Amino acid sequence: MNPALSLSLRAVLGALGTAVSFVPRSWELTLGPALGRLGLLLDRRRRKIAQDNIRRCLPELGPAGRDRLLRENFEHYGTLFFELLHMFSPFPGHYRRYAVRTATLEGIEHWRRAHEKGRGVLFVSAHLGNWELMAAVGAMGGVPLTIVTRRLKPGWLHRKMLEARRSVDFGCFYDNENPARKILGALRKGESVGFVMDQYAPPPTGAKVPFFGVEVDTLAAVGTFAERSGAAIIPVYQRRDASGNVRVVIEPELNLGEARRDPAASTALLSLKTEEWIRGAPAQWLWAHRRFKGVVWADEVVDSKKCIPATGTPAATTSTFSSSSALSSSPSRT
Repeated sequence: MNPALSLSLRAVLGALGTAVSFVPRSWELTLGPALGRLGLLLDRRRRKIAQDNIRRCLPELGPAGRDRLLRENFEHYGTLFFELLHMFSPFPGHYRRYAVRTATLEGIEHWRRAHEKGRGVLFVSAHLGNWELMAAVGAMGGVPLTIVTRRLKPGWLHRKMLEARRSVDFGCFYDNENPARKILGALRKGESVGFVMDQYAPPPTGAKVPFFGVEVDTLAAVGTFAERSGAAIIPVYQRRDASGNVRVVIEPELNLGEARRDPAASTALLSLKTEEWIRGAPAQWLWAHRRFKGVVWADEVVDSKKCIPATGTPAATTSTFSSSSALSSSPSRT
């Protein structure tokens, strides 16, 4: 990043982090959606990505339904922006107090049951609602947690985010620093490691599995770590309810059966779980993320001479992988 831009960004985030430290939650829930609607108007690039993803993945909504979801999705981004700014507060302990006020944890008994086996726990989640608050309330609730994420640039941004995360009791492994040995070491000590499963992950860390009807590269490490360590796999999702409370819900342990030994099969099942969560709260997912890199859809030109009319149906070959009877856990709650 250009040094001048980096310095300006640092000053802006510092000022905003100070300001939100004094903003009531009720104001965030009003100002956030308004900011999101402004972003929808001004950010043409992200708007186009989100529009295309929603249209292709949820054709059943129809034009009016998709327009409504697009607006609600950007309103969510505005609220999320305010929530994340609290990580930049200069006041010691502020982010921890904010997380306690803003999020609640449900289903901790499922983690305790898996943790008692002594082989560690692999959490799988998605960028739904506010994933930072998900990790925060889990760690503050007694889970010895480390998340797998990316090291940020510039360095001051990385250090500030790490400081905020440590203030709520969880740490980080970095997926661009070959963390496999550290992950296995943590699991063997009975600790918990968290992954998000809903972003684009190219080979060799990713495998093509079904997601909203098309095969797309997805992180394929969780099943392998579970097989090597004997760790339990626990799904956890988070959604912001109408009152503004971020509900973090830990679900029962997943039994992947024989799929646990097959990275592609286990990843397909975990991808199915994340899709289930997203369909349950579509306005709170990252539709503006370029999740479907490399997928050829029916409304795109598939060769230099032929263009298939838009039908909402993917042109890419869909998988014949069957999920029937493979996931033995309760469905996610709304």
